[in-house]
Amino acid sequence: MPSEPSKTLETFPNPQPQRDYSIRIQVPEFTCLCPKTGQPDFAELMIEYVPDALCVELKSLKLYVWSFRDEGHFHEDVTNRILDDVVAALSPRFIRLTAEFNVRGGIYTTVVAEHRAPGWTPAEPVRLS
Repeated sequence: MPSEPSKTLETFPNPQPQRDYSIRIQVPEFTCLCPKTGQPDFAELMIEYVPDALCVELKSLKLYVWSFRDEGHFHEDVTNRILDDVVAALSPRFIRLTAEFNVRGGIYTTVVAEHRAPGWTPAEPVRLS
């Protein structure tokens, strides 16, 4: 039976919860509809997060992203909605979602939304000479 779009994000326990580490996910085939014209909008989503207790299961993320295909959304709204849904499912220490939308009317749009858990501060970056 073929897969179906779903608004459910499945999770699994973080295998290394004692450590801050980042997970980077690229979704090159995000689509939704322009709420004004009904024409398709295409974007690449880049998700980078520092998990706390949970990680997102990738097939469920794929089906979740697919669920926007036939829905009308402004770029700013859909980016923040996806971020809010992932935060609700995972409660990550930190997450950044960058949505790079393809050209529409001669204009490219990139929307960046972030969430930081209260009290979490990243470690100082290591600089090698």
